[in-house]
Amino acid sequence: MTRQERYQSAKEIYKKYGVDTDAAMEKLKEIPVSLHCWQGDDVKGFDQDGPLTGGIQTTGNYPGKAQTPEELMADLEEAMKLMPGKKKLNLHASYAIFEEGEHVDRDKIEPKHFKKWVDFAKKHNMGIDFNPTFFSHNKVKDGLTLSSPDEEIRKFWIEHGKACIRISEYFAKETGIPCVMNIWTGDGYKDIPADRLGPRMRYKDSIEQIIAEPHDPKLVKPCVESKVFGIGVESFTAGSSEFALMFAASHDGVLPLMDNGHYHPTEVVSDKIPALLCYFDEIALHITRPVRWDSDHVVLFDDETKEMAKEIVRNDALDRVDMALDFFDASINRISAWTVGFRAWQKALLSALVTPSAKLKELQDNNKLTELMALQEEIKTLPFGDIWEEYLERCNVLGGMEWFKEVERYEKEILEVRK
Repeated sequence: MTRQERYQSAKEIYKKYGVDTDAAMEKLKEIPVSLHCWQGDDVKGFDQDGPLTGGIQTTGNYPGKAQTPEELMADLEEAMKLMPGKKKLNLHASYAIFEEGEHVDRDKIEPKHFKKWVDFAKKHNMGIDFNPTFFSHNKVKDGLTLSSPDEEIRKFWIEHGKACIRISEYFAKETGIPCVMNIWTGDGYKDIPADRLGPRMRYKDSIEQIIAEPHDPKLVKPCVESKVFGIGVESFTAGSSEFALMFAASHDGVLPLMDNGHYHPTEVVSDKIPALLCYFDEIALHITRPVRWDSDHVVLFDDETKEMAKEIVRNDALDRVDMALDFFDASINRISAWTVGFRAWQKALLSALVTPSAKLKELQDNNKLTELMALQEEIKTLPFGDIWEEYLERCNVLGGMEWFKEVERYEKEILEVRK
């Protein structure tokens, strides 16, 4: 059978379960997913030459990483050619681009330092999401930034956050698409602290000062992201899950952001998504793949990835969840890492869109739990692969392993010749 014949067969099978596969694919084409720039250069950025600090670490030294803005943009373009669906660009503040001989510290960055990124986004009809960079800087004092007891240090980072609010609004005005601005720090302590309240009260005050920077809430969506622990801060993090959720719940216009690597290994974000949707009109999600703990492995089409997508789709929350990828692996080809991760999340969303959720809910509500289990098992072996290949074809993106041949060509012709 040809690919098209296989799709027509699969379409008819799904139709028996009340699923319109054509409609599912058309819907997926319009769902934006934010693509993170930092996979391409191992979170290095362009505003400092020092090592990664503040709980951030990459492992591996695969050749060919981007070392200039031009190389990073070229690599992003190569990866995006291999990704179906709608994209946004996700930037960290450390990716500011300065003119030759120019440099300003993070508390003084301006929209002009991101103009080339705006030009890039416009070229590809993308919005931009943004993250202040509270790591890899000499003013991360004793592992602390926004929660620091040193008021000079704390003030520096507050000003950085305010600058990022202004830059976020610039992005939104230039692209015509709202900017999700995520506040995350690695602030915490390696061992048991004597004071847990003080750092959190300072952290709360700092974020309040940042979001008080004048901005249009229709254009800028500030988020607070939690973390259970980090490298060097194993015993205490200021921005815990409870802190972030309560901050968002008690401050208008602030979204909670869940990263599915930032929880205990026995917790699953798929269960947290519908819980938050009970109380928040909008939430944000960073999609990664933790291995035991937060290790930011490349996203795969695995069980929890599929479950998160199911919860978003089955609860009609595609326009209520701001979705972004967040992983970095320096041990493999970085173009491939981007592509595998983005395609995996697209697969998860498409799989969720062709799941007969209405029927499953009906069985649950009518306590037909025996039939529910049977149907849940039956749909696991439906010919989803044929639907996925058709979606790739409709998005003019290479299917099967043909995309990987393009990655190999790019590596040989471009990446291997980089210094």
